[in-house]
Amino acid sequence: MKVLGKLTKTEWLLLALAAAFLLTLALLYREAAGTAAGADYTITTQRRSVLPDVPALPEPRGPVDLNTAGLEELQTLDGIGPALAERIIEYREAHGPFQSVEGLLEVKGIGEATLEKFREDVTAGDGQATEEETAA
Repeated sequence: MKVLGKLTKTEWLLLALAAAFLLTLALLYREAAGTAAGADYTITTQRRSVLPDVPALPEPRGPVDLNTAGLEELQTLDGIGPALAERIIEYREAHGPFQSVEGLLEVKGIGEATLEKFREDVTAGDGQATEEETAA
């Protein structure tokens, strides 16, 4: 029968290891807290208006005509990047001019949510092919 209050050598060893572990944790915490408290610096950020490596996109001059707009002009629309602008042009070349703004929903990657971002900024012109498109 075991007597309460007396510890075996194994129990003393485990108790000593636990105490050493807790002491080490306390010392590490104290060191980390001291480092954070001594950090007397401020980080500020500043946004550049134009990145040096990226050419600025032209500002739209009114509604963008889906049937005549080039790659750069299409990219001025909210939510349209280079890949999507390229798909719009490819779709226009393959299927003819857009009859309406809703025709963009046929282009892969443009859904209702994307179209709503720029619906007011685009027009489908008169839906007729230009002389250049007819000749091509």
